[in-house]
Amino acid sequence: MSDIVEDAPGQPEPALLPLWHIAHRADWEDAREGGAYLCSTRGRTLGEEGFIHCSYPHQVGLVARTLYADDPEPLVILEIDRDQLGGTKVRVETVDGVGYPHLFGPLPTAAVTAVRALAFDDQGALLLGDPEDPMGESSVQ
Repeated sequence: MSDIVEDAPGQPEPALLPLWHIAHRADWEDAREGGAYLCSTRGRTLGEEGFIHCSYPHQVGLVARTLYADDPEPLVILEIDRDQLGGTKVRVETVDGVGYPHLFGPLPTAAVTAVRALAFDDQGALLLGDPEDPMGESSVQ
């Protein structure tokens, strides 16, 4: 498992919660060829932001509606395996009283276990697709 970094004493990163990242499908497809994903959030890179924004599954709806509801590009959720992060550290940082996980370093493409299409219906509800193979080779069961 990657090293866990605490944002404050007694506040470890909740290691049992899945890590998800919202990405543009085109950015993910580009990253697959290079072996590392380097986008932080909409319109910002890891180099510009200093970390990659992530969410726990129960936070994805709010993050998606806040940052991506008007985004015309196809979106996906990257499901991340902490055990495959290598030297990339996970740290929870509090924003408006809520702890969000951040990756401090590149996201190795090998750490992505599944990709799900993400879209919104006409009322703004989040729609998640079935898990896809992260390397685009076949469906994941």
